[in-house]
Parts: sequence; structure tokens; C-alpha cells
Amino acid sequence: MSKTVITCAVTGSAPTPAKNSGVPVTPQQIAESSIEAWRAGASIVHIHVRDPETGAPSMKFDYYKEVTERIRDSESDVLINLTTGPGARLIPGIDDPLSFQEGTTVKPVAERVAHIEKLKPDICSLDIATMNFNQHVFLNTPDHLRLMANRIKAVGVKPELEVFDTGQIVLAQKLIDEGYIKSPAYFQLCLGISYGARATPEAMMHMRDMLPEDCLWSAFGISRQQFPMAAQAVLLGGNLRVGMEDNIYLGAGELAPSNAALVERAARIVLDVGGEVASPIEAREILGV
Repeated sequence: MSKTVITCAVTGSAPTPAKNSGVPVTPQQIAESSIEAWRAGASIVHIHVRDPETGAPSMKFDYYKEVTERIRDSESDVLINLTTGPGARLIPGIDDPLSFQEGTTVKPVAERVAHIEKLKPDICSLDIATMNFNQHVFLNTPDHLRLMANRIKAVGVKPELEVFDTGQIVLAQKLIDEGYIKSPAYFQLCLGISYGARATPEAMMHMRDMLPEDCLWSAFGISRQQFPMAAQAVLLGGNLRVGMEDNIYLGAGELAPSNAALVERAARIVLDVGGEVASPIEAREILGV
């Protein structure tokens, strides 16, 4: 069993701060929570940013810049993984589908990766998914993905390929074959999202078996399936992700006090099944970053 890389998804974009005060909102809080997660055993932190006043999801470059600089200026050697997911929400009108509803956030490719090109994190997410996501469409067309992948590759950042169902693995393989994404690729299996693959051992095994033979992979389940899927990922030879983007509970009815608490429990799972947790230095070697 190789060492397990733990990613902590620190905050996300869902309205979770209203449900759990431990969810970080301001750039300072997000950076501090990332560093605490590193101390608890995370070697990668996956970062969204929020409006400090409202807690709503944001794409403002200054927030990404502050979080990134605070982490880089700290004692931490954690790998920084910035999202490129925002800017893909499409809500067509009911009577007129071309009249988009309030809440649509679709942005040009250049805006979605601008912070990646300027800040050059170690890793960035690349969602290989166009799908129904609750009541909106999560829009990432193949042509947009090719453009994003090219820009990410040009600045030397490793993409983390987020896939929510099996057909998206097929598309990711096509992008690899076409040269837009370097091999060995790094996949994140996202389980339990509305209208995607379910968070079950069978779904994870099936998706794992579809991955390119030389790839590296990680997986997560949301909400109450966070820790069962973490254990399953380790048993199947993958890496894992936890964090308050995906789940705000430490146990049934028990709100997680912090991202660090979630990471600590995930690290115990790794150790309890006979594995070892990778340090950031080891994670860099494992992922080729």
C-alpha cells in the first residue's frame, strides 16, 4: 500500500456558513483553516473563495491572491489547489430558455483561469462535466475544456480532473489522447453529487476501473458518505479528500468544529487500515508536481 495523499476542500461555494460557523469565509479564515488542515495531515488544500461580507461564492482575484499569499508566507509547505469551477452555472429560463435566470454565472474561459495564470498554484481543478447540478446546469463543454486545459498547461500547473460520472472519464481520456492534458493524469472521483454517480463502493470501483492505467486518483463522498468513501478510496489504492466543502459534520448530528478535525479523522482511517499518510514533500513526488 503506497502512502495516501489527503486533500482538504476547505470551503466550497454552498451556503454552509449559515449552517456551521466553522466554515471559513474571509481570505484570512480560509488561509488559516488551510494551514490548520496541513498541520492535521493534509498535503493538499483545495480552495474556493467567498465574499467576506456575505459569504457568497466569489471569483474575485484579490481574494484568491490573499489566500494564496498567506499560505505561501506561512510555515506550511502544503500544496495549493485552486478551483476553476466557478463561472459555469447556467439557469435557462422556463418559458424562454435563452433568457437566463438570476443566478447564472457563466463566464468566458479566460476569466475562469485568470487566477491560475497569475498565481500559478501547484494544482488546479478542471471539472470534466456538463451536468444537471441541483436546479442549474454545470456547463463545461469539450471546447471550453480544451481551451482551459491549454492555458493551464501553458503555465505549468497540474490539473486535477474532477469527474462526477463515467462518461466524463471517457471525455477526460479523449482530452489526454489529444494532448491537452499530460499523462499520467490526476483524477478526482466526486461521488454523491446530485444527479452524478452515487457514493457507493460499487460506483467507486466501477469508475476506478475505467481510469487510464497510468493515472493517479483520489475520491470523495459528500455529507454522511465522506468518511465511508474515504476508507473505500484507501482500500482501493487511491487517495482521498475531505473537508467542509463536502461535509460539515464530524458525526451524526455533530457539527465539525474545523477542517482540521475532518482531516484528523481521515488520517486515523488511513492508519487504521494499515496505510500511511503522505507528507506534502511525498505528495509532490507521488503526483509529479
